[in-house]
Amino acid sequence: MNREKIEENGKMREKYSSFQEWAAKLPKVELHCHLDGSLPWQTVKKLAGRAEISIPGDDAALRAMLTVPSGCRSLKEYLECFSLPLSCLQTYDALFTGAYELAREAALENTLYMEVRFAPAFSAHDGFTAEDVVRGVRDGLLSAEKEFGIKTGILLCGMRHFEPEKNLEIPRLAEKFMGNGVCGIDLAGDEKAFPPELHREMFRLAADMGIPFTIHAGECGSWENVCTAAAMGAKRIGHGIAMAGHEEAERLCRERGIAIEMCPTSNFQTKAVEREENYPVRRFLDLGLNVTVNTDNRTVSGTTLTKEILLLHHRFGVSGEEVREMMKNAARAAFAPATVREEVERRIDSFAAAGFPQP
Repeated sequence: MNREKIEENGKMREKYSSFQEWAAKLPKVELHCHLDGSLPWQTVKKLAGRAEISIPGDDAALRAMLTVPSGCRSLKEYLECFSLPLSCLQTYDALFTGAYELAREAALENTLYMEVRFAPAFSAHDGFTAEDVVRGVRDGLLSAEKEFGIKTGILLCGMRHFEPEKNLEIPRLAEKFMGNGVCGIDLAGDEKAFPPELHREMFRLAADMGIPFTIHAGECGSWENVCTAAAMGAKRIGHGIAMAGHEEAERLCRERGIAIEMCPTSNFQTKAVEREENYPVRRFLDLGLNVTVNTDNRTVSGTTLTKEILLLHHRFGVSGEEVREMMKNAARAAFAPATVREEVERRIDSFAAAGFPQP
């Protein structure tokens, strides 16, 4: 379609009819996306059929089963939606398909780079090792890279409710695949019951191995967990909502350049913030924090990266220029090779120079 052009400072640039159109075309970066919570519902239907897993025959009922209910009361209740997709991700072929189709969906909304995270322990079983799990996801993502041009990385998750000794397997597993699909590690799960310091040794080992890591923190009301994660060496914080208004945590993240992986829709659903007007994205931006925007769980939360951008714009007044800066923050904070980060940032800058959303 021929776009209308406007002249600005002697250069011809594209004119977009709406912020929504601009947001859809914007080159994107996503750092916080869980594989099991983001399988397209059609993928779950296909994988369940292959595995002979009983699912609702009605597509609408299946989609409702995979999506958090509107009355969700907590993160713990939110996590209950992961049972069915996890049960479908128990073979190499299923993991390959799930990773491939997630990356395809992301590429279709102009995502240039995304990191996909998951806990290998949830798919490993007798005769099918954690290494086999990683290979399945890696190969699916690589296939999507070749077909759709997206770049990807894998974050391996330790789970908070696991014994600390078990989570030591995560950096050791990551080390085997670093530079070959895996780009870092994470700690996920019920933050309220299991604070990050319980798994200090996991991250000490990762640091010794030179493996970068992000940590879910500040999602369940504890700003202190953000400080703990930063002190342990986290390069990024998953969510970070609870640190709003706590100057020690905010200053620590700003001074260390720690990126904040914000996931607005998910944060509302899990009650990371009780009232929408208290969502701290404007505060974090004004403080100069390295804010990024992410989906967390595309299917469970019923969202896309484009929808998250529109939410920030319409509800919190985040401008197009600020959105572009958030994408550049994500590119710079990605656990990707420098060549990938620089190319992604260049393409975001190129888009910024070529077109602007209308007020």
